This record gives sequence, structure tokens and C-alpha cells, in this order.
Amino acid sequence: MKQWDSMNVKELRKELKIRNIPHSGNKKELIERLRQNKIINAEIVKNTNFKINIKMKITNQYNKLKQLPISALAIIVIMLLGTSGGAILYSEDIMDLISGEDNYILIDFDTNQSRTYAQTLVNLGHPEWEGRLSGTIEEKNAAESIKYNFSEMGIPSTLEEFQVPMFTMGNQFDLSACKPGDVGGILGGQSPCSFADINREIIEFTHREEFVLQGYSGSADIRYTSETNVVDLDIGNESSDWSGASDGIGLVWIREGQNEGDSTESNTILFQRAQENQLLALILVNDKSNCDELVIGDCVPYFKSLDASSFNTLPENIGLIMVSKSVGEYILDQVINSDSRLQLILDVQNQGKGTIYVPCGIIEGETEDLIIFGAHHDTVYNGQGAVDNTAGVATVQEIARQFSEIVSELGNPRYTIWFCTWGGEEEGLWGSKEWVKKHQSELKENLRLYINLDMNHVDLERNSGVILQGNSKEDIKHINNLLSIFKKEYSDLYDKYPIVVRELESTDMPYNSDHAPFVYEISEEEYGRSLICYGSGSSEYHTYLDTMDRFNEESLAVSGIIYGSLARHLSYA
Repeated sequence: MKQWDSMNVKELRKELKIRNIPHSGNKKELIERLRQNKIINAEIVKNTNFKINIKMKITNQYNKLKQLPISALAIIVIMLLGTSGGAILYSEDIMDLISGEDNYILIDFDTNQSRTYAQTLVNLGHPEWEGRLSGTIEEKNAAESIKYNFSEMGIPSTLEEFQVPMFTMGNQFDLSACKPGDVGGILGGQSPCSFADINREIIEFTHREEFVLQGYSGSADIRYTSETNVVDLDIGNESSDWSGASDGIGLVWIREGQNEGDSTESNTILFQRAQENQLLALILVNDKSNCDELVIGDCVPYFKSLDASSFNTLPENIGLIMVSKSVGEYILDQVINSDSRLQLILDVQNQGKGTIYVPCGIIEGETEDLIIFGAHHDTVYNGQGAVDNTAGVATVQEIARQFSEIVSELGNPRYTIWFCTWGGEEEGLWGSKEWVKKHQSELKENLRLYINLDMNHVDLERNSGVILQGNSKEDIKHINNLLSIFKKEYSDLYDKYPIVVRELESTDMPYNSDHAPFVYEISEEEYGRSLICYGSGSSEYHTYLDTMDRFNEESLAVSGIIYGSLARHLSYA
């Protein structure tokens, strides 16, 4: 058998996993556990029909029992004295009972403080558009504010920078329609809708409320007088008349069909088709999301990005926007099916790179094993992003503040705990991807658990509760145990906000937020462990209506307490 001293940490942990022994800690601690495991040599000579390896089972249970409080050990002695055959030793239910609720302690969570953290971030948004777009001074200020808060908690902190593909917003954004007049224009020999067309009628659509730029759009400068053709492409699938929209504007309706092929495809695919067919602009019409929920009789446009890495070269001069359903219907009726003309001016540059930021607060543990909490601090450009994801960042900061107090009372935790917030999420998970890439070796060796908080918020008017999900059976078991305590100590929150717990296969973990790099991109051999929380009531998602007016700080306590208490249990139990 290979000597423990000659094995590396990864090999030692594998040996401990095989023996069902805790496998956190440094190399010295891992070796000591293996040596203790080796010398225990109890044997059972009766009941030889057991299907399990009795010798190994006793060894594993012994290691668990050593960590139990005296009261629990007393219970075991009583049970052994009163039971024949010793079979009760091998019941997982008994072990769960013995090591159950008394070992879990819930952390505190100050909802007022979490609202203060949220409001501080919102106040740092763009003076006109309100958002904290990645690569802007607003995102940088947000990251520096978060780092400052960690320092104020007494938690050492870092601020890392990454250069990533990013688009830059200018100052001029105009979408309008002109109905030609009959004086000085057509009759005067001038172009319809020119300045000489004094009886023209101009309809101007409101930026952010009626039309929104989409991520990695190119620039556009299309005027009334250019007589640019606008073509209805329906849902924009391959059978649509893309070639007919060449050197013109395509209108694509975002719909969700019941059958395969009836739904509108992603922004990435649509923009690629626009590039292949040399369109000047692509206008997406929201005809499926938040309809009637935010504005009666309409669907509000929302920001959505695309996968910039799917393009050899992003099209520099193809504009990409989304409009409300009512604006889309106006364009169809008055421009495509009548004589009105469209003007689209987008001042944006998508060929460069931008600097994004990742602040982290770090509580050093007794070992190098890591628990990481994360949430993205950037937002879409066109709104405050109170729910997406100011809520998650406020929660991470409040959990960090609670841990700073726990450390002052109990000393350093067993695990080293990082509290990080990511820039660049809305444009492609850039912050978490680049950070994981930079720290890959350390993460591969030491990461125990990543916890992601993205829109962990519940709107009281649309309260369908929260979803807690993860890809580790062990962690989900802890969550369920914590829920039983949470139900007793926070019965009002438990009754008010339905909580669904899901265990997912690693391959079923969605690739839609900052947990994804921690699951899929650390190691080629195995998936990383992660827990995620999603809330409800996010119809304002990526719109100008995602504001603090609807912010519900109380709902953040559900995931904040449960996930924070899990980290406490792992670190101090």
C-alpha cells in the first residue's frame, strides 16, 4: 500500500472519500485521519450475512463519533447496552438522529443592513440610465464600494481587474418614425420627411422604455431620407426572408411556440444571420415576456446579450435593439405596410475591450479548503437592477458581515471563506470565468463549495417563493436539516415564502449565471460543487422597472440565513 506521506493532497482526499471519512484540511491532518482509520481493527464474528463490510463500517462510524458532543455519545452507549447484535450501529438514520439538529446553528441576518447595501449600489448607477454596465465607471465604483465595505467589517479584501471583450455606449440613441407630409416635401421636390417637408409627422420612441440596445450591438446611422427598407422576418428562422432584408432593417418577433421550431432563437443566432445577409439593423419585438404584467396591453423591451465568442468578428455597423410590442406593431402597420419611414441612430462601439472588476473579502481559515460566496455586481445598462442583481450582492455582503462577528466570537473557521462579487456577468459571465481561470490551480485543489446568489429576491405581489438547488447530495442533506431548524426559529419567513429544495445532477446545472465556471471549468476530471438560489417575481428583469421601489429586503433573509448557516456548520460544527 502506498505510504500516506508520499501522496499529494488530492490523492489523500480520494483515499478518505473511499473510507467515508471527512476529507477537508491540510495534508498533515489528512494523513493523521488515515493513520487513525488504519489502526482501528474491530471485527464482528456474528451475523456474517451482512452485505456490508463490518470492519470498515465500524471504522467510519468511529471517526464520526469522535466528533460528536458528550451527550450524543451517552445516547450511543445506552443504545448499545439495550440492543442485541449491535446492528443498530450501522443505521444511517441513527447517525442522522444523533448528529442532527443540535449541531446546526442559524446565523443572524439584518434585513435593514442588506437594504442599505443595496441602496448604496443603486445610488452609484448611471446618472441617466441608472445601470452599472460592465466596463464603466459605475461598475468600477460599485466594486470599490463593496471592497470598502469588506474592509469596514474587518475582513481583508482584494480587487482584481480583467480585460474582456466589451461594448462601449455613446450618447446618441434615437428610434423614431416619420409620416411624410405634402408641403415642401413631395410637392416641393424635396425628399419626403426631409426638413423641407414641413407637414411631416414625427413619432419619437423613448429610449429604455420603448426601445433598448442589445448586448454587443454595432452602431447604426439610418435616417428618414435614406428610404431604408424594413422587412418583417416573423420569428427570424432560417426560412424567413433574410436575403430580402439585405441593406435594410429586419423586424423579428420574439415568440415562444408550442412545437419545436416555433420559438424565436437566441440573439447570437439572429445576429449571425443579420451579419451573413448584410443587414443594416435588426429590431427584435418583445411578444412573449412580461406582457400585461408591467404595462397593461403591452410588453416592455428588455436587455439581452449574446455570445461574443461565437463570432470571428462582431459586425461593427449592424444595430441590434429590442422594442416593446406596441412599437413593433406600429412599425409593422405604419412603416412596413404604409408609407412612414424609420430612423435609427445608435452610438455604440463593439470592437474593443473593457476593464471589469472582482472584489473579494477573505476570512482565513485553519485550512486552505475553500467556501466561496458569489454574486454579480454589474447590471444591465438600462435600469437600476435592484433585483438583478443588487439583491444578491447585498446578501453576500450581509453574510460576510455576520461572519466577521462570528469569527470575533469563535475564532477562525475550519474553511477559508471568500466573499466575491463579479463584474461582466450580463455580457457573458466574464468576471467569474476570468477569476476561475486565474485561480484554477488553487480551486482545483481546495474548493469545497461555491454558493451563488443571483436574483434571490421575492416580490410580494408575485410570491412563488425561492428555489434552493445544488449538485451535491451531501449539501442538499445539510440544507434540508437546516430547513427544519429554520422552520422553527423563523416560522414567519418559512410560512410566508415557499421554499423548494432540489438536488440536480452536475450535468443538469444550468449554464446561466456565475456558478457555471465553478461547476464546469475548474477540472476536466470532475464537476465542482455548487449551490444556487433563485427567487421569484422578476417580471421587471432587465427592464427600466427593476428599481428599489419593488425591493423586498425581507425575502433576502431566506437564502442568506440558510446558506450562511450551512457555511457556519461546515466551518465550526
